[in-house]
Order: sequence, then structure tokens, then C-alpha cells
Amino acid sequence: MAVRFPFASTLCLALVLGAAGFAPALAQGAPPAPPPGKEQKKLPEAPAKLPKVDRGKNLDFLFGALKAAPDEASAKHVEARIWAIWIQTPSDTASLLMARAKTAVDAKKIEVAIKLLDAVIKLRPDYIEAWNRRATLYYMQNDYGRSLADIREVLIREPRHFGALAGLGMIMQEVGDEKRALEAYRKALAVNPHLEKIPEQVKALTEKVEGRDI
Repeated sequence: MAVRFPFASTLCLALVLGAAGFAPALAQGAPPAPPPGKEQKKLPEAPAKLPKVDRGKNLDFLFGALKAAPDEASAKHVEARIWAIWIQTPSDTASLLMARAKTAVDAKKIEVAIKLLDAVIKLRPDYIEAWNRRATLYYMQNDYGRSLADIREVLIREPRHFGALAGLGMIMQEVGDEKRALEAYRKALAVNPHLEKIPEQVKALTEKVEGRDI
């Protein structure tokens, strides 16, 4: 996202939990009301300033470096390079549409932004960030079914997308599926051990889902 709005961006339930797929109640029913205080939560964001990178930069190398980062500062530098690759637009038209979507979000015109992202996805369905940002906007509207569907598209294309994995965990937690939330958060941390606040969520959910160690 170096556009700044949160990214909800995780393995779809079919990938996280096997062939079961998305829960029908989420995919088809009305989205549940968010719990009190949701508006204070934030999904993982891309850094405000991103380095210039070559499109062909090896993501495998960067993800290895992210896991091996010796400290927070080093991890943030590597994370920024990963985001920079993800955010690079595949064409001038896609770049223009993404910029207009950001302007629409800044103006709180969420429906307009979604339509612009629809156009990007139709034009370049291989562009992960368009799916990811639309998932975020659906999340902001509490439309969890559509958000999960877009998260699935993100992770089909990039299973290591830690922003999407964290987003899946947040949605699952908010709808009360703490077991699936825990699995998603653990997958996010396996990719990026340096995510903020996710370790605390894992600790709390582990105690609730699996019980305390005796």
C-alpha cells in the first residue's frame, strides 16, 4: 500500500484450513457488526517512503532476509523493499487508476475508490495490490464476505502476503472464529516475525483456544 491506507489484506480459508473453503455465513450472509473499538485497530501498512527497486528483484531472497533480520530496524528495511515490489504498478493506466483510487479514499469516497479498483483488476488481474486494497475497502465497510474473497485472490498469487494474512486473522477474530484467527496470525508471523501487535494477539488467542500450559 506508497499510498497509505490499511491492508487487509491472508491465505483464504481454503488455503489456511484445507478444502473446507470460506464459511458460507461469511461469504453469502450479511456482515456481522464490528465489536466496540474496532475503529481503533489498524491493519499492517506499507511504509510511507519506499525504496526504488527493480521489478525483477528476488522476493525469495527478501523473505529469507526478513526472517533472518537481526533487529527491528533491519526488518523494517527489508519489509519496505518487499512492499515496494508489491506496489509497483504493471502499466501507466493501472498507475493512474490506483492514484485516483487513493484520491477517492482520501476524500472518503469509498464506493468511487472501489469502482476504480474494479477497473484495475479487470485490466490487470495479476496485480496483487489492487485486490489487496479493494479487500481493505470492503473491510472498512464491514463487508467481510467480499473482503475475504479478495484476500483469497491476493494469496493465490502471493501466499506470503503478510498484510493479507494479518487481515484474515483480524476478520476471523472479529466474527468470533478465534481458532482460524490464530492460524492466520501464526502464518503471518511465520512469514514476517516482526509484525507489530500480532505476537500479542497470538499469545492471547493461544491461551483462549489452546489453554494455558500446565
